[in-house]
Parts: sequence; structure tokens; C-alpha cells
Amino acid sequence: MAAVGLLTAVGAHATPSPSGLRGTVTRGPVSPVCVAEQPCSEPAPNVTLLFSRRGHVAARSTTDATGRYRIRLAPGRYQVSRTAQLRIGRGFDPDHVRVLPGRFTTVDFSIDTGIR
Repeated sequence: MAAVGLLTAVGAHATPSPSGLRGTVTRGPVSPVCVAEQPCSEPAPNVTLLFSRRGHVAARSTTDATGRYRIRLAPGRYQVSRTAQLRIGRGFDPDHVRVLPGRFTTVDFSIDTGIR
């Protein structure tokens, strides 16, 4: 019986699991005409993502050479943008994300290059 009480007490003081996001950022189309069996988009290396709440940047993450990112964030909703804004294309998608408590959620972002 004492062991059960000890386990309950230890579990009550356990640190919460970290939360955040991970995924890949791609850019495309990369050519005016997409050809069957050839990718129409590619990984976006060295892209800095800004995660904002209430109008203030809460965190930043930069993609690696393969377009991957991973960032720890507190649970909640964030607006997502890039440091460099595009002058052509439809922009960045999605531009809002939700971080769930105690887990890393996979969210992939795409950058529209405007090539048509």
C-alpha cells in the first residue's frame, strides 16, 4: 500500500512532456510546367520561420539543408511567417498553427514561388 502512495506522489510531480512542432518546408512550383514523375516542389533550406502570439515573436526556427525544422513551443495558437517576404506567389501556407500540450505535432509548410 505504501508503494502505491509513493508512485502517486512521484507521478504528481513529474515534469510535463515538451510540446512543439516539427516538419518540412517546401517551395514550388520550381518550374513553369510540372512533368509527370518529376517533383514539382523541393525542400526549402535555410528558411527562418517566425512563430508569433499576440503580435510578438515568441520563437524562431531555421530549416536545415533538407528543409526540416523542429521547435519547442508552449501549447497554444501561433501565427507563422517568414523573415523574408515573397513579392510574387500566393505566399506561405499554413499561416496559423496550433500546438497541443505534451506532444510534437507534424506541420509541413509550403512556399508558393509564383512560377506558372
